[in-house]
Amino acid sequence: MSFLHIENLTKKYRVDHATFIGVDNVSLSINKGEFLSIVGHSGSGKTTLVSIIGGILRPTAGRVLLEGVDICTLDDNRLSEYRARRIGFMFQFASLLPILTAKENVLLPGIFKPGQKTENDKIARDLMEMVGIGDKLDSYPSQLSGGQQRRVAIARALLNNPDIILADEPTGDLDEETEAEIMHLLEEINREQGVTIILITHNLGLAGKAQKKYRMSKGSIVGI
Repeated sequence: MSFLHIENLTKKYRVDHATFIGVDNVSLSINKGEFLSIVGHSGSGKTTLVSIIGGILRPTAGRVLLEGVDICTLDDNRLSEYRARRIGFMFQFASLLPILTAKENVLLPGIFKPGQKTENDKIARDLMEMVGIGDKLDSYPSQLSGGQQRRVAIARALLNNPDIILADEPTGDLDEETEAEIMHLLEEINREQGVTIILITHNLGLAGKAQKKYRMSKGSIVGI
């Protein structure tokens, strides 16, 4: 069985008296260490799909198997542990807490490993050095450029050594030069650390940098 197997996944929403389908019977197999992209227009179901993979949303039907374990059957506590330990999240905006320094923002996922404060601190410093902001440990988000904030978000996503990074439009608000830098960094993380990366984007150019490319439309995978 593949590392991550998505089987007949469906998500329906009930709004007033109407039913909307966010994800429509999607099946997909992903190998460990792959870098894949899912491209599609706004509203095509991309974010809903990765939210289910990340354990943020529960599906209406179907399964998400990570190394044979169906995460959709986990109770809330085990699902929280799954999100904390196995998934690294990156979103369109860095979503840093303005009252915390860059290093403190990176350390946020460490609250799930409270007994390893000293170890987490060293990991955070090393990660910030790796992503090129080792000199910004004590800077606040307002003192950082957009690209630097995104690097903080990448370091934060890696703190707990996740198996999968879910990157939902991670460069959407950046200029082309900074966008290229962030994409190069993600490719490097995938290549050197073997982290599986699922990139969600509407940008065909970015999607083409992945090893595999899928396209979504109206909740379904419609092509590669």
